[in-house]
Amino acid sequence: MKRVNILQRLQNAGVIAVVRGETKEEALKASHAIVKGGMNGLELTFTVPQADEVIRELSEQYKDSPEVVVGAGSVLDAVTARLAIMAGADYVVSPTFDLETAEICNLYQIPYLPGCMTITEMKQALKSGVDIIKLFPGSAYGPNIISAFKAPMPYLNIMPTGGVSLDNMAEWFKAGVVSVGVGGNLLAPAATGEFDKITEIAAEYMAKFHEIKGE
Repeated sequence: MKRVNILQRLQNAGVIAVVRGETKEEALKASHAIVKGGMNGLELTFTVPQADEVIRELSEQYKDSPEVVVGAGSVLDAVTARLAIMAGADYVVSPTFDLETAEICNLYQIPYLPGCMTITEMKQALKSGVDIIKLFPGSAYGPNIISAFKAPMPYLNIMPTGGVSLDNMAEWFKAGVVSVGVGGNLLAPAATGEFDKITEIAAEYMAKFHEIKGE
């Protein structure tokens, strides 16, 4: 039940941090700062140098913290997906849908979250065993699109990424998403080494999430 367990942890995390960085060290520091702020979902993108090493270190560091879920982002092909899985990634995220990546993730019972923008892409992803669709970029639509997508396929599990902020996060959840991905404004302080600021912003997002969920 590995896959089911990971999916449950992703939903519990609620807010997934899309971690980018100019260096391996910056990405690691940002990730630790995010977890310190109470945000347990990490999506380490393969635009980060030595991304697989970062995933391996994070997976090792948080192996005794089951609430922390470490995934790989910006995965463009099955080769990169397998590299991420071997490094310890709990889940794999792509900006687009890729069948070979879906198949390799299914083989290892790892959730695959592909970026989709149309109902056609979403249908194809579901047929390939995808559990959560990443609506990307979310900024192209906004929360109101969720009901349109879920009308013909009410069982769609959607995670918008891009365009999610503290100001509109409640609207996304009210529209029916299972989780959200955040990046830009959360990670911006990393460029100037203000990792304490990242912790503060992460805490603000989680406070808002718990408020939305009535926890």
